[in-house]
Amino acid sequence: MPTNAVTEKIVPIDPAAHGWEPYADEGFIGLVGPFWTRPQDGSDTPLFAFLAAPKHHNRRRVVQGGMLMTFADRSMGMTCWYANEKKPQATVHLDVHFVDAVQIGEFVEMHCKVVRRTRSLIFMSGELMVGARIVATANGVWKALGQG
Repeated sequence: MPTNAVTEKIVPIDPAAHGWEPYADEGFIGLVGPFWTRPQDGSDTPLFAFLAAPKHHNRRRVVQGGMLMTFADRSMGMTCWYANEKKPQATVHLDVHFVDAVQIGEFVEMHCKVVRRTRSLIFMSGELMVGARIVATANGVWKALGQG
């Protein structure tokens, strides 16, 4: 998220004006979202993002770690879903390392990568980014559940 070097004030972003579309979900993500999605050049898998809102803050007034973990789980899970031919899968393991605080008003993108795919497991990695700044890293394993 761009900042003003003199005041360090966060410059607001309008995701829709930058080609992002809201990612609708009636479940838990509907409570903490919206999440945003847009096509990724050269890939069948879209990018995912969220705009840090006041409802996401912790006692220090930065984004709650659980929100970043929720976002990583959903983004990597959706990337996994595409890699799994849009069949169901479930998170088996998720490991998140918090690198830098996310301020309210910052726009967080998730860059996901399928590391390895076996018959039953999909290994994933990802970086949560605010602009060029890495704010967290994640690694996880998803279990392919079959047809669905």
